[in-house]
Amino acid sequence: MRSYAYLKELDANSLTVRESDVPRPGPGQVLVRMKAASLNYRDLLIITGRYPGMKSQGLVPVSDGAGVVAEVGAGVTRFASGDRVTGCFFETWLGGAMVPAHYDHALGGSVPGVLTEYRVFPAEALVATPSHLSDEEAAALPCAALTAWNGLFEGKSVIPGETVLVLGTGGVSMFALQFAKAAGAVVIATSSSDAKLAQAKALGADHLVNYKTHPEWDQKVREITGGRGVDHVVEVGGPGTLQRSIAAARHGGSVHLIGVLTGGEINPLSILFNTTTVRGVFVGSRDMFEAMNRLVSARKLKPVIDRVFAFEDSRAALAHLEGATHFGKVVIRIE
Repeated sequence: MRSYAYLKELDANSLTVRESDVPRPGPGQVLVRMKAASLNYRDLLIITGRYPGMKSQGLVPVSDGAGVVAEVGAGVTRFASGDRVTGCFFETWLGGAMVPAHYDHALGGSVPGVLTEYRVFPAEALVATPSHLSDEEAAALPCAALTAWNGLFEGKSVIPGETVLVLGTGGVSMFALQFAKAAGAVVIATSSSDAKLAQAKALGADHLVNYKTHPEWDQKVREITGGRGVDHVVEVGGPGTLQRSIAAARHGGSVHLIGVLTGGEINPLSILFNTTTVRGVFVGSRDMFEAMNRLVSARKLKPVIDRVFAFEDSRAALAHLEGATHFGKVVIRIE
C-alpha cells in the first residue's frame, strides 16, 4: 500500500509516498480502505512548527478521512466488511468531557493520520458515514464540521431566532453557517472577498460584512443587530480577531474560540464588563460526531468542497490550502 509521510522535520517538500504491506486488524480493530481525506489548517501548523508538541518527521499527516471497511478483527460488532465509515479525530474520546490524555490520540499529529491507502482504526473510533454523502464529502466532517457542531450545540446551544456570527469562509465557518441555519438562527458572515460573501449568501447567510471595506467590522455587526450584538460568535481567527469578536457579542453572549489563524493580544476587561462566555472548542467526541450526523442526515446537509485533488497531488493540495483562496474544504481523493 501507499502512504504519505514527511521525511524531514518542518519541510513540506519532504512529503513523500512510501510503500509498505497492508496491515491486518487485531482484536477490536477495523482495517479501512481509505477513499478520501480532507485538509485542515492544523496540517499546515504542524509542518511549519506552529503546533505545540507535534513533530512532523516520519508523520503520516491529515486527521480527516473516510473509506470502506476492508476487514474486521476478532470481537468487532460495530461494523462489517463493506460498511462505509468515517474516522474520529480523537481515537479515544468517545464521550463525556475532554481530558488531556485524549491529546495523545489525535490523528495526523500524535498518531499516524489518514493520507494512506489503508489504515487500522480501533472499532470504537469510527462512525457510520451518512448514506447521502460521497466519501469526499464525508471526509470533510471529522474536524471542521464537528468543531462547528461542538461550538454551537455542546455548550450554550444556539436556539431558533438567535444570531450567529461566522468569521471567514473556511471549513469550520461554512459548517457553522449551515448548522446555524438548520437550527433556525440568523447568520452574519464576514470575508475580505465579495465573491466569497456571495457564496456564503447562497448557503443561507442573512447578512454580509466585508472586513476590508469595514475594518471595524464589530461595529458593523452591532449596527446590523440594532446595537444589541450577536448571541454567538464562531471565532476562528484567534488573538488577532478575538477582541472584535467579544465586542460584536451581546451582553452575556458566547464566543466559541476555535482558531489560531492570527497573532496578537487581548484585553480581558471586555470579557468581564460584557459578561461574555469565551469557550475553547477542540473538535469533539464520537458521541458528538454521531449526534451531528443525525442532523446532517435528517436535513441532507452537504459539506462545501472547494476542490478535490488526486492522491498523487497531495503536495499541491497543501499548497492550495496555504494559499487561502479556497471556499470550504480542500479534499484529496485516495481512490
